[in-house]
Amino acid sequence: MLTDWSDDIVVVDLADDPQLSDELGAIIDRVAGTETDAVPHVVLNMALVGYIKSSNLAQLIKLKKLVHDVGRELRLCAVDSRVWAVMTVTGLDKLFDVSPDPMTALASIQLGDSNVAGE
Repeated sequence: MLTDWSDDIVVVDLADDPQLSDELGAIIDRVAGTETDAVPHVVLNMALVGYIKSSNLAQLIKLKKLVHDVGRELRLCAVDSRVWAVMTVTGLDKLFDVSPDPMTALASIQLGDSNVAGE
């Protein structure tokens, strides 16, 4: 389920497939179809994701690129140990910023925004 947390942050609660593929596809479409200055930061709450397919990994990489290319952040949070093991084996653990829970992810993004604005 996609929730607009604020004007510039979206939180997406994910679960196992088929919802995982659908929700990732929806947020990719939203980011890709949004004007550059209006692309939100994205927090993916993965607490209910117990497994991940290669196609889902490809979606995550695509979303990361879309968000990063416009200077926004993508944060994963509450990643299950089985999913984290896949990400570690594939080397994707180095590509993604991960937080223990949604509130920490939101705080990290908000603090990052204030640091950038203060520079």
